[in-house]
Amino acid sequence: MSRKVLPYPLTNSQKFLAWGAYLLGRWVPRTIRMRLEDRSGLVQRGKLPQAIYCMWHNRLALALTAYYRFAKPITPARGLAVMVSASRDGTLLASVLERFGVIPVRGSSSRRGEQALLELVGWAERGYDLGITPDGPRGPRYEIQDGVLWLAQLTGLPIFPCSYDVRWHIRVKSWDRFIIPLPFSTCIFRVGPPIRLPRVITLDEFEKIREDLKDLMMSLGAE
Repeated sequence: MSRKVLPYPLTNSQKFLAWGAYLLGRWVPRTIRMRLEDRSGLVQRGKLPQAIYCMWHNRLALALTAYYRFAKPITPARGLAVMVSASRDGTLLASVLERFGVIPVRGSSSRRGEQALLELVGWAERGYDLGITPDGPRGPRYEIQDGVLWLAQLTGLPIFPCSYDVRWHIRVKSWDRFIIPLPFSTCIFRVGPPIRLPRVITLDEFEKIREDLKDLMMSLGAE
């Protein structure tokens, strides 16, 4: 039997940083004017099914803000569980998400990936929405990895591709060129049409869906 891999624990310094990030995460988004561009047509009609929300890693900063502004009013009783890296950096993000009432599920393609997928399936069975970055946690940038596609197959949930453009921001010199929105900026948040994966498909069909999802997400925002 394989040994269960555990995520790194939160350090005292990370606890302090998590509170700071949480406070900034509450204040900055309130100053940002966010407009929805709903290419799915489902948000505006108020008929959002349980789903897997898929967003590029470098646009995580406003992902939760958009979920609470546009999805949560339609499905107020539905929770959210998201995949977060099992690395030390992921420990900090997980702590911040918990403060916002989100369930962090720790794992990535290189560490604890299979365990995390099974845990996400469990949360889906309890009625939760799921969130994942298809190119995280280490890239390559704007490349769809297998995880989000496997998750859609295992759960039967549709993938809702999402992205945004924010006018005033800082780009971090990281692998994904992470976007930090600046206060009082404007943002266009885009939601694409849902994509479903059959549980049983050929490898060619799997790769075609990967290409379609990437093309769609690039069209939603990937500067």
